[in-house]
Amino acid sequence: RLRGAPLTVRFVTNTTKESKRDLLERLTGLGFDIAEHEIFTSLTAARNLLEQQQVRPLLLVDDKALPDFTGIGTDDPNAVVVGLAPEHFHYEMMNRAFR
Repeated sequence: RLRGAPLTVRFVTNTTKESKRDLLERLTGLGFDIAEHEIFTSLTAARNLLEQQQVRPLLLVDDKALPDFTGIGTDDPNAVVVGLAPEHFHYEMMNRAFR
Protein backbone atom coordinates (compact mmCIF):
# COMPACT_ATOMS: atom_id res chain seq x y z
CA ARG A 1 0.00 0.00 0.00
CA LEU A 2 2.84 2.41 0.78
CA ARG A 3 4.45 1.92 -2.61
CA GLY A 4 1.13 2.69 -4.27
CA ALA A 5 0.65 5.87 -2.25
CA PRO A 6 2.16 9.25 -3.18
CA LEU A 7 4.83 8.85 -0.50
CA THR A 8 8.58 8.45 -0.39
CA VAL A 9 9.49 5.15 1.26
CA ARG A 10 12.71 4.93 3.30
CA PHE A 11 14.17 2.25 5.53
CA VAL A 12 16.07 3.92 8.37
CA THR A 13 18.59 2.32 10.72
CA ASN A 14 21.25 3.44 13.16
CA THR A 15 23.61 0.58 12.33
CA THR A 16 27.27 1.46 11.79
CA LYS A 17 28.52 -2.11 11.52
CA GLU A 18 27.89 -2.71 7.81
CA SER A 19 27.72 -0.84 4.54
CA LYS A 20 24.47 0.08 2.86
CA ARG A 21 25.22 -2.54 0.18
CA ASP A 22 25.65 -5.31 2.79
CA LEU A 23 22.47 -4.22 4.54
CA LEU A 24 20.60 -4.28 1.22
CA GLU A 25 21.80 -7.83 0.52
CA ARG A 26 20.73 -8.97 3.98
CA LEU A 27 17.27 -7.37 3.71
CA THR A 28 16.58 -8.66 0.20
CA GLY A 29 17.70 -12.08 1.39
CA LEU A 30 14.99 -11.86 4.04
CA GLY A 31 12.41 -11.12 1.36
CA PHE A 32 12.19 -7.32 1.52
CA ASP A 33 11.45 -5.61 -1.80
CA ILE A 34 13.84 -2.72 -1.35
CA ALA A 35 16.22 -0.57 -3.40
CA GLU A 36 19.55 0.77 -2.16
CA HIS A 37 18.43 4.41 -2.48
CA GLU A 38 15.58 3.66 -0.05
CA ILE A 39 18.02 2.85 2.79
CA PHE A 40 19.17 5.67 5.09
CA THR A 41 21.71 4.78 7.77
CA SER A 42 23.66 6.71 10.35
CA LEU A 43 26.64 6.23 8.02
CA THR A 44 24.62 7.95 5.28
CA ALA A 45 24.02 10.87 7.64
CA ALA A 46 27.72 10.97 8.60
CA ARG A 47 28.80 10.96 4.96
CA ASN A 48 26.35 13.76 4.13
CA LEU A 49 27.74 15.86 6.98
CA LEU A 50 31.34 15.20 5.93
CA GLU A 51 30.52 16.36 2.41
CA GLN A 52 28.64 19.44 3.61
CA GLN A 53 31.40 20.48 6.00
CA GLN A 54 34.14 19.50 3.53
CA VAL A 55 36.24 17.77 6.18
CA ARG A 56 38.66 14.85 5.99
CA PRO A 57 37.78 12.21 8.57
CA LEU A 58 39.71 9.61 10.47
CA LEU A 59 37.25 6.73 10.08
CA LEU A 60 36.89 4.68 13.27
CA VAL A 61 34.35 2.35 11.71
CA ASP A 62 34.18 -1.36 11.01
CA ASP A 63 35.99 -2.38 7.83
CA LYS A 64 32.63 -3.57 6.43
CA ALA A 65 31.33 0.02 6.71
CA LEU A 66 34.19 1.62 4.74
CA PRO A 67 32.50 1.27 1.31
CA ASP A 68 29.96 3.90 2.41
CA PHE A 69 32.82 6.43 2.54
CA THR A 70 34.31 5.71 -0.90
CA GLY A 71 35.55 8.94 -2.45
CA ILE A 72 35.80 10.83 0.85
CA GLY A 73 39.31 12.19 1.39
CA THR A 74 40.95 10.93 4.57
CA ASP A 75 44.49 12.32 4.18
CA ASP A 76 45.56 14.63 7.01
CA PRO A 77 42.27 14.17 8.94
CA ASN A 78 40.59 17.14 10.61
CA ALA A 79 37.53 15.24 11.87
CA VAL A 80 36.70 11.84 13.39
CA VAL A 81 33.82 9.51 12.56
CA VAL A 82 33.15 6.89 15.25
CA GLY A 83 31.09 3.77 14.67
CA LEU A 84 30.81 0.34 16.23
CA ALA A 85 34.34 -0.93 15.59
CA PRO A 86 35.85 -2.52 18.69
CA GLU A 87 38.87 -3.77 16.71
CA HIS A 88 39.87 -0.14 16.08
CA PHE A 89 39.57 1.03 19.69
CA HIS A 90 43.13 0.60 20.88
CA TYR A 91 45.73 3.02 22.19
CA GLU A 92 47.39 3.86 18.87
CA MET A 93 44.10 4.61 17.07
CA MET A 94 42.61 6.54 19.97
CA ASN A 95 45.81 8.60 20.16
CA ARG A 96 45.46 9.42 16.44
CA ALA A 97 41.82 10.39 16.93
CA PHE A 98 42.58 12.73 19.84
CA ARG A 99 45.37 14.41 17.90
